[in-house]
Amino acid sequence: MSEKKTWHARYPESIAAEVTIPVKSMPEMLQEVTAMYPQNIALSFYGQKMNYAELQKAVYGFAASLQKNGLQKGDRVAIMLPNCPHYVIAYYGILAAGAIVTQVNPMLVEREIEHIMNDSGAETLVVFDALYPRVKGVQGRTKVRNIVIVSLQPTKADFSPDKTFEGFLQEGNGQYTPVNVEPQQDIAVLQYTGGTTGRSKGAMLTHYNVLANVVQSYEFFKDRTEIGGEKFLTVIPLFHVFGMTACMNFAIYTANESILLPRFDLEEVLNTIKNEQPSVFPGVPTMYVAITNHPRAEEYGIDSIETCNSGSAPMPVELLRDFERKTGAKILEGYGLSEASPVTHCNPPFSERKPGSVGIGFPSTDYKIVDLATGTEEVPNGELGEVIIKGPQIMKGYWNMPEETAVTLRDGWLYTGDIARMDEDGFLYIVDRKKDLIIAGGYNIYPRDIEEVLYEHPAVQEAVVIGVPDAYRGETVKAFVVLKAGKTSTEEDIISYCKQNLAAYKIPSAVEFRQELPKTNVGKILRRALRDEVRNH
Repeated sequence: MSEKKTWHARYPESIAAEVTIPVKSMPEMLQEVTAMYPQNIALSFYGQKMNYAELQKAVYGFAASLQKNGLQKGDRVAIMLPNCPHYVIAYYGILAAGAIVTQVNPMLVEREIEHIMNDSGAETLVVFDALYPRVKGVQGRTKVRNIVIVSLQPTKADFSPDKTFEGFLQEGNGQYTPVNVEPQQDIAVLQYTGGTTGRSKGAMLTHYNVLANVVQSYEFFKDRTEIGGEKFLTVIPLFHVFGMTACMNFAIYTANESILLPRFDLEEVLNTIKNEQPSVFPGVPTMYVAITNHPRAEEYGIDSIETCNSGSAPMPVELLRDFERKTGAKILEGYGLSEASPVTHCNPPFSERKPGSVGIGFPSTDYKIVDLATGTEEVPNGELGEVIIKGPQIMKGYWNMPEETAVTLRDGWLYTGDIARMDEDGFLYIVDRKKDLIIAGGYNIYPRDIEEVLYEHPAVQEAVVIGVPDAYRGETVKAFVVLKAGKTSTEEDIISYCKQNLAAYKIPSAVEFRQELPKTNVGKILRRALRDEVRNH
């Protein structure tokens, strides 16, 4: 296959296979939408509505307060929040001030937070009040000097000397000073790809990258997306790059409403669907599993949902069919990665889908499958190799990691590390991962993060972690452990130890004790041998 065009035959005349990405910043995009649709509802949160004019005013207020507190262009500001209006205000306020959003998963524990704060050099952090003690526990070992606390309900907690979000918003007196942003050069977002180790890399996404992926999304879905006429059910976390683009930014670009939910609670989601009647529901397979398995799902009016784009983890074909039978919606499985802002592929809403595939390339996205040995020779259709991608959504590189950047970005191509095959129509099938990433419930889990914690346990001599199939989460974490001579431990003890040192989604659900682990002749633990053993068991 040539570098491009084969799959573009799948595009109808109404969809452009190549799109022109406007050279503008994300705040400029919001400003233009607000000028055209000031009264459209932008955000909905437990019945409270905020229109675009109100959102824009709050964004400028937040930017002004950052500037009043000494923020300079290019500084990093971290956001550690669940989905709520404050997230959107902070995100766009940081960008309007010319700073860089550093997204932090609220589930991270102290050692993980400390790593991201120190790697990014963030001096300001916007944090959910329940997580405040965690942040204070590491603040002294970081450069963080400003903490802005978000409370979603009244609290009597003492946060002094730090600031509440509402108080901080007033500090700048609305005296916002516009900042000149170079969209193709200036970083908008640092999107961390993993946990605490050297594997945790900050993907540098420019304003151009992030906006490009939104424009590509709109072009791909425009026959199913009405400007100002859709409601997005936004329950995927906004700190996740998929939620950032497919929910928050896509909804804003199309002057639509985001219905924000801070977590996936099945009853709450179903009641929200019943009361708000969303039409677009980007999600991960675990969410669709839960809804499909609810005995009375149809009673909640779930047939209001028209489009579901599924990402972050493979979608079982049988689940896809069950969900569509119940909702009448169309699930369009896609593929992407943090380094690509994130979407590169999706099953087309405008033509044949192929269940089990992640679809065809987004507009202006080139891709090919290359040999695993050298990464330079393109392999024939149907053969396995590494998928590499080129397009305007591809990151600038990794933050402060030139060597890692040089390995991942070569001759303009992003080397994904994912093993895939392509059929004659350009549909991509992800087969395995070159990297040892585990994807559980849409979360990226790096085994090394968990293994480092396991090796710190006083009874553990050797440890290795793999992903094993799980009907609900797609994959779950299993640890294989060899104990030190004369030491004893139990599965409960190992899991309890992990709970103290890891975010909840990383904790192994099973621990198997072994006398020895399979190794190569140079002593490297053979993770793949264990995966094959589990798969064939």
